[in-house]
Amino acid sequence: MRIDILTLFPEMFSSLRESIIGRAQKDGKVEIFVHNIRDYTEDKHMKCDDYPFGGGAGMVMMAQPIGSCIEAVDPNHEAHRIYMSPKGRVFCQQKVYELLEYDRLLLLCGHYEGVDQRAIDLFIDEEISIGDYVLTGGELPAMVVTDSVCRYVDGVLNTSSLVDESFADNLLEYPQYTRPPEYRGLKVPDVLRSGDHGKIDRWRREQALIVTEKMRPDLLKG
Repeated sequence: MRIDILTLFPEMFSSLRESIIGRAQKDGKVEIFVHNIRDYTEDKHMKCDDYPFGGGAGMVMMAQPIGSCIEAVDPNHEAHRIYMSPKGRVFCQQKVYELLEYDRLLLLCGHYEGVDQRAIDLFIDEEISIGDYVLTGGELPAMVVTDSVCRYVDGVLNTSSLVDESFADNLLEYPQYTRPPEYRGLKVPDVLRSGDHGKIDRWRREQALIVTEKMRPDLLKG
């Protein structure tokens, strides 16, 4: 899996070199490249944004730097190109599985008041939102998508870790415990220390249902 991220603020993505995703890159399981859109502007002052036609607050990212960056990074349109946008389809676990079907993704991070619509019309395959709220830019959403997708690439995580987690079967994950067996008067449930894996599995399933009904009852409607 290769992911190219296009942004005005590449330094924000240093966190992708850490933890599980960082190890996945070192092991060659995934490739993540961050590209500075400013490197592709034709403006002598390195501008990548301008005032919107028709007036309005804020600035809009210009089509030219975005288009030139995409054409340089993905000249043959080998990547599935995504614009991180509050107008896009809301990101969910099913979408993670869909994106895993691609060998290569390109994520465009907007900023300010968004991007020139012509950049979307000419170069983008799909718009994705991570929720019904507005952020200052597409960098954090791009990190979310990158992290969510990369952890499902073969060899990045232990297979059992991917099965026993929230949303794997439309349920939230059951409570987890570790040492010590008692902390400030709260004890680890006895069943988890029983060694009876059948009972443990049943307990975890029951707890997943309880947690989902309490926190996200909408997930149980199906």
